Amino acid sequence: MANITAGDVKALRERTGLPMMDCKQALTETNGDADKAIEILRKRGAAAAEKKVGRETAEGRIGLFVTPDRTAGALVELRCETAQVADNDVFRRTADLLAKQLTMANNPATTIEELLAQPHVDNAQVTGRDLITDAVNKTRENIQAARFVRLTGPAIGSYQHFNGQVAVLLAAEPAGADQAILSDVCMQITAMQPMAVRREEVPADLVAKEREIALAQIEREKKPEQIKAKIVDGKINKWFNERVLIEQTFVKDPTGKAIVGDVLKKAGANVTKFVRLAVGETE
Repeated sequence: MANITAGDVKALRERTGLPMMDCKQALTETNGDADKAIEILRKRGAAAAEKKVGRETAEGRIGLFVTPDRTAGALVELRCETAQVADNDVFRRTADLLAKQLTMANNPATTIEELLAQPHVDNAQVTGRDLITDAVNKTRENIQAARFVRLTGPAIGSYQHFNGQVAVLLAAEPAGADQAILSDVCMQITAMQPMAVRREEVPADLVAKEREIALAQIEREKKPEQIKAKIVDGKINKWFNERVLIEQTFVKDPTGKAIVGDVLKKAGANVTKFVRLAVGETE
């Protein structure tokens, strides 16, 4: 049984926005596996509790905008001091307007400074910085744009978690790919946090480290070397299955047997890239 610490519970609460006791129970049931705990919490449909009101700079929201033709989209992390403001309509609108500016501008910004300096696509008399200044005046809190990402592609899928704390964009092909499936896969990424679309994209040094760990776990066992090699390969494959998007179990499948890659293949869609932003997380 894993030792579930207060820090583990706090970290899961920050990722999900759910009550401390719900998070602790889910972590206990999954033996400390945060990704699996998130899946349990989502399946139970636990309602989000209000975040603790405080002047914490980690509070905020992920603004989201996708073009009507679903060929471009952007996420912007906007930070504030309290959870109340993060859920404020003015703050929500500001985050989404910044994401719209990043998506729709003729010359998309490459830095926060550029984004805030540009005239907004909806009103050339107002810059991104003006939008933030207006929100500061209305909320009486310090508000800062923290980071952003923009994606283009034949088809863009998107998902924003109900509490605005996490959002996902993915690029897929072909154009016109089933948006319902892409949205479901974005939800998958939100909950299960894969590190890559395919195992070939996982950094080689991480794979080597995992193989080293797997080998160390069985090195004292009295088994033939070829058997040990198969055991290590099995452990590495399981590691990939948990961290590579197309190899993960599809969380929306009630049987628990469907694989994301098979779901996409059946829909005739191919994910080429994804990005996931969560408030307060570092890249």
